[in-house]
Amino acid sequence: MLPSAPFDAFRIHQAADGGHRAGVERIGLDDLAPGEVVIRAGWSSVNYKDALAGTGTGRILRRFPLVGGIDVAGTVVASTDPAWREGDAVLATGCGLSETRDGGYSQYVRLPASAVIAQPAGLTPREAMILGTAGFTAALALLRMLDNRLTPELGPLAVTGATGGVGSLAVDIFSQAGFEVHAISGKAEQTEYLRALGAREVLPRETLATTRPMESARFGGGLDNAGGPMLASLLAQTAPYGSVVSAGLAASPALDMTVMPFIIRGVSLLGVSSSSAPRALREAVWDKLGGAWRPRHLERICTGEVGLDGLPGVFERLLAGGGHGRTVVRID
Repeated sequence: MLPSAPFDAFRIHQAADGGHRAGVERIGLDDLAPGEVVIRAGWSSVNYKDALAGTGTGRILRRFPLVGGIDVAGTVVASTDPAWREGDAVLATGCGLSETRDGGYSQYVRLPASAVIAQPAGLTPREAMILGTAGFTAALALLRMLDNRLTPELGPLAVTGATGGVGSLAVDIFSQAGFEVHAISGKAEQTEYLRALGAREVLPRETLATTRPMESARFGGGLDNAGGPMLASLLAQTAPYGSVVSAGLAASPALDMTVMPFIIRGVSLLGVSSSSAPRALREAVWDKLGGAWRPRHLERICTGEVGLDGLPGVFERLLAGGGHGRTVVRID
C-alpha cells in the first residue's frame, strides 16, 4: 500500500553558497524521483561513497536535494511494470541511487523497474544489505578474474584494504570460491578478524611498498582498494597471466608504473564499476552471492547496525578510517 502520510528519509541539501546539510526529515512520495516501482524499505547499508555524499566531503550528488543511500532492500508496495508485483522481495544497488536519483535511506523508495533486482532466495534482506554494494563489488571482481581464466593454481589472491567493507567480503568470498587469500592491511590489531574470515596470511602494507617495475611473482592476482603505489606494487608481484582488479582509490587515484608486468608476464589489470553494471551482470552476481559464493561470516563482518539518525556518526568514523567490516542501516 502506498504511504498516505509523510515518512522519514535522510535527505541531503546544498545551499546557494555551496554549503551542505543533511539529516532525517519528513517527506512525501511526491518528493521522490519518478519510477515505476515503489518499495517499502527495510534495510540499507553504509558505503564509503555514502559517507562522502552524506558529509559533503565528495562531489557525489549530481542534483539537490536527494535522499542518500546507494543500497536498499525491501518489499514492493506498488508497481506499474508487470515484472514486479506487490509483495515481491527486492533490492537495488548503485544505478544512480544517491547520485542522480533518491536513494535507499528512506522508508519508501521509488525506482525505475530496470534498477530493481529480485532478492536472492539464499539471503534475508538484512544479509543482502550486509553485502550491498561492497559485496557486489567483491563478487564482481572475482567474476571478472574468473572470466579472464584465473585459477587457484596461479597462486594466492591479495586483498588490499582488507578490513574495509569490500575487503572483508572479498576475503570471505574468494576463500569460499576455493582461492588462498592473503589479506593486506595496516591494522595489525585486526589480524584474527581477517583470519577468521578465511585469510591464510595477513600481511602488512609494506608488502606492497616496492617501487621497482618488477618483483618476484608472489600472487596469482588480487583485488586492490587502494590505488597508487600499492596497486603498482601488486601488479609488479603478480604471476604470469594473473589478474588484478582495481576497485578503489583509498590511497590515490594515480597509477605510476611501467608496462613491464603486462608485456613480460602477461598480467591483466581489470576494472569494475558496481554502479553502472548492466542488468544481466547484476543478476548473475547476485545469483552467485545468494548461492555458491554466499559468504560464511556475514554476521562477523556486520560490525554495526544503526537507524537513520545514526548515520552521521557512522559517516565520520568511516572517513576517519575507524572501524572495520560493514554497517547496516535499519530503516524501520
